[in-house]
Amino acid sequence: MWISIVIPAHNEAAYLKDCLDSFVGQTHLPNEVIVVDDNSSDDTFAIAQNFAQEFPWIKVLQRMSADEHIPGKKVVDTFNFGLQHTAEFDLIGKFDADIILPPNYFESMVNLFQANWKLGMCSGLLFVHKGRDWAYENIADKTHIRGPIKLYHKACFNRIGGLRPGVGWDTVDTLLAKYHGFDTQTVPELKVKHLRPTGHGYSSKNYQAKGIALYKMRYGIVLTKVAALKMALLAKSPRLYFQTIFGFLKAWFQQSAFYVSKEEGKFIRSYRWKGIWSKI
Repeated sequence: MWISIVIPAHNEAAYLKDCLDSFVGQTHLPNEVIVVDDNSSDDTFAIAQNFAQEFPWIKVLQRMSADEHIPGKKVVDTFNFGLQHTAEFDLIGKFDADIILPPNYFESMVNLFQANWKLGMCSGLLFVHKGRDWAYENIADKTHIRGPIKLYHKACFNRIGGLRPGVGWDTVDTLLAKYHGFDTQTVPELKVKHLRPTGHGYSSKNYQAKGIALYKMRYGIVLTKVAALKMALLAKSPRLYFQTIFGFLKAWFQQSAFYVSKEEGKFIRSYRWKGIWSKI
């Protein structure tokens, strides 16, 4: 199975070498890794270029975008820029530049995708540094495939229409995969080190964007309140709850464009409610 990986990178000099070292050390190498340097002001490009000179399957592109940080949209736009330069692939991955993969990561992924023709998305789990140990990054269920380590089968990626350019892209893709009949799977044994915890440097605007994303996924206000409460409890931040609701209402008043159709939205709400009731 041909594996293409796109790594959007903006000022990732502190982490990129360790990240690419983990790709180089794989027991089953990906066929191509494309690092997209998105307007970095540090040594991101130089580090990536050094790897590309030594390993021909690593490529480096430069993308000049606006300096403004646009949650979700900027990283998806950068990924799509790299996607345009990929070869024909069987598995396509969107990976972050601040992760370290275990050596058998892609070997395990290939085995799983080959064993299950319905498998549309698969990943390991993310762990963050806690003291001397690495602990599970507990901001999502262990069944959820996290944004920094997204690996899709081509059939699934095409069926869901690629990635949505905005916050929530790494949730709506999983829901749409299930809507279209694909399986998703996480592998607890594959522990991926996340060098920069999610939410580092988050602002009020970032939290409001979560509410906007829930609106665009057609959650509805009641389900949004439940989701916002869960996120706030996991993050231990009451402020997150109110800002998420504010973001949802803001999108509702502005009649923002949805990520999904009415039929897809109906499936998403039903799927989420079934998950909630199953835990009560």
